[in-house]
Amino acid sequence: MDSISEVIGAIHAGRPSASRVHMYGAWGMRLPRIQGIGFHVVLHGAGWLVPESGRPVPLRAGDVALVPYGKSHGLSHTDEDGIHRLAPLELPTARHGTMPADFEVILGCYRLDHGQLHRFLRDLPPVIVAPLDPERHVQRRALIDLLTAEVSQELPGTGVTRPALVDLVLVDALRHVADRSGPDGGDTVADRGIAAALREIHAVPQQQWTVQRLGEIAGMSRSVFKRRFTAQVGRPPMTYLIDWRLNRGARLLRETKAPLATIARQVGYSSEYAFANAFRRKFGVAPGRFRAQVTA
Repeated sequence: MDSISEVIGAIHAGRPSASRVHMYGAWGMRLPRIQGIGFHVVLHGAGWLVPESGRPVPLRAGDVALVPYGKSHGLSHTDEDGIHRLAPLELPTARHGTMPADFEVILGCYRLDHGQLHRFLRDLPPVIVAPLDPERHVQRRALIDLLTAEVSQELPGTGVTRPALVDLVLVDALRHVADRSGPDGGDTVADRGIAAALREIHAVPQQQWTVQRLGEIAGMSRSVFKRRFTAQVGRPPMTYLIDWRLNRGARLLRETKAPLATIARQVGYSSEYAFANAFRRKFGVAPGRFRAQVTA
């Protein structure tokens, strides 16, 4: 599995949100720091993204601005406002009757109240803008249209469709990041043996994997496999396995009503108690409370 797919799988432990905001006149807003990943989709007009430090970044319709680890920043009609001169954002922003807005944007994020950001996101710049090329990015235009429709009204099934569209917009923006990094985007595992082991972990996390068994799948000795896996993936095999199991468990807690004992077995734990202890160590909260918080 590539890093973008891993990122999307990992952030599913968080709570997705997306809101459509209309701004008028000499507009500006300051967004607080969050634990998670944020993004903005510009629907109409032009403006500036104002970072905590550095020069403002221009935005125009169709751009997707990615804030990969949730740093505080602002959006403004001008590049002359520093972030501390902008008023804090207050949602919802009411539309002024039928008057067309000067700037329309979808504010989206995945809040990770528990757990950690994927290393792929932590290694990125604090702000990235993926500009829209109408000829090349036909798919993005379609995604933006679908997401705009979903966040503009509440319909049956919104709880399913809105997170799915948020995922797709994030994937599109992260692909832009990968394209800028070169042909491989720096986000794939080059070693076929390591890639084979990763596929098995992802497909069957409940298997009682050992470094020895994964090394056999990779066609390597235990020591060579552990060394190469850690170098290419950034974590030792068992640490990666535990993280993958618990991220998948968090997603099942958020998206299903399955009992804790069932989820524990599905992600490779022999008992609900063992799963709960490991989950609490990673996310800092018990599975039951986590489910209550993210589904509230």
